[in-house]
Amino acid sequence: MARRTSWLSLAAVAALLLLPSVARADPAPALDTGDTAWLLVSSAFVLLMTPGLALFYGGMVRKRNVLSTFMFVHFALAIITVQWVLIGYSLSFGRTHGGLIGGFDFVGLRGMVGALRGTVPHLAFMAFQMKFAIITPALIAGAFVERMRFAPYVVFALAWTTLVYDPVAHWTWAEGGWLLRLGVLDFAGGTVVHLTAGIAALVCALVIGRRRGYPREKHPPHNLTMTVIGGGLLWFGWFGFNAGSALSANAVAALAFVTTHVSAASAALAWVLVEWWHRGKPTMLGFVSGLVAGLVAITPAAGYVSPAASLIIGAASGAACYGAVQLKERWHYDDSLDAFGVHGVGGILGALLTGVFAQKALNPGGADGLLAGNPAQFGKQIIGVVVVGAYSAIITFGLLKLLDRTMGLRAAKDDELEGLDASQHGESGYVM
Repeated sequence: MARRTSWLSLAAVAALLLLPSVARADPAPALDTGDTAWLLVSSAFVLLMTPGLALFYGGMVRKRNVLSTFMFVHFALAIITVQWVLIGYSLSFGRTHGGLIGGFDFVGLRGMVGALRGTVPHLAFMAFQMKFAIITPALIAGAFVERMRFAPYVVFALAWTTLVYDPVAHWTWAEGGWLLRLGVLDFAGGTVVHLTAGIAALVCALVIGRRRGYPREKHPPHNLTMTVIGGGLLWFGWFGFNAGSALSANAVAALAFVTTHVSAASAALAWVLVEWWHRGKPTMLGFVSGLVAGLVAITPAAGYVSPAASLIIGAASGAACYGAVQLKERWHYDDSLDAFGVHGVGGILGALLTGVFAQKALNPGGADGLLAGNPAQFGKQIIGVVVVGAYSAIITFGLLKLLDRTMGLRAAKDDELEGLDASQHGESGYVM
């Protein structure tokens, strides 16, 4: 009897010892109000970037095309929002099909109200990601302003987002996405947003052709003050773009916040200094172009690299993107507002330098890069750049050719000379 009692006592003690570990195993995620507040605020920051982009682009065109440029950018706010709610989010973040595309789990945002994704409401995560999808096709417009008709642009923006942005977002960020499984790092969209848009912009510039008279005839900005204001709004909104991508109010968000600002400042300084040496004068347009280049380049790296590394990434992007912009004058292609020169080149450079400077010690969710003893990460970044760039180029080219045959891409000569504000929209940005 005594032996039996001792065995029962031992069993009871063992059960008591095991209970805490059982209670701690796989706890259900709980809503974190701090994370939720930061993500909602970041979503608003990123939304502000789209009208900021309209001002940035709008000031650089001639005054007879300012409203049409605004329409290219702002219309994405409406049409991509609807696309995202209906199918875009589901294709991007639904249950994976072979790592290539999501399913129809969340069509119409089905089943998301009241659900959590990690420590935040699923709807908050969806809304944050929506703002990225909105601005990406708007970025492409910088390559073809002043000459593309509005109707084919609407179809292009909708089709391109569905066929390019949504799959690439799934590859890179969705659970099971093949680039994510491979280990390609993209903290906040250097590949998903800027590389896809920048490569698409180059293809658009080549397919649609140059503005009439370019490069013999100059096309100076009509309102640089507007562009500078837009650049300031982009800089402000980018803190949500990058720091918000931590999806939590934590140390990684703080790291991304600081590296974002440092890279922008470093790139603006580098662009102006190179321009001053090359052209003899520093310009305000060069300053804002440089800061945007730095913001683009740090985007894939923001939560993975040190502030010191962000200084280098910013300086490299400012100099490299300035050089890329000069090439269009030599090679005579008309990337009107340097969408490829800044977003394409900056996105490529940032993705590659992420593979150089990333440190897992700074973010356990990342990986060590080349300088931290992991050269394989640099190779993975190259794969991501090549595959995503090629995919965006091929799909963009196919879409443009199809739309040109069925709808016609370019405005008629007289409409282009009159200006797209009047010929496409019956409006004028300025009544003197």
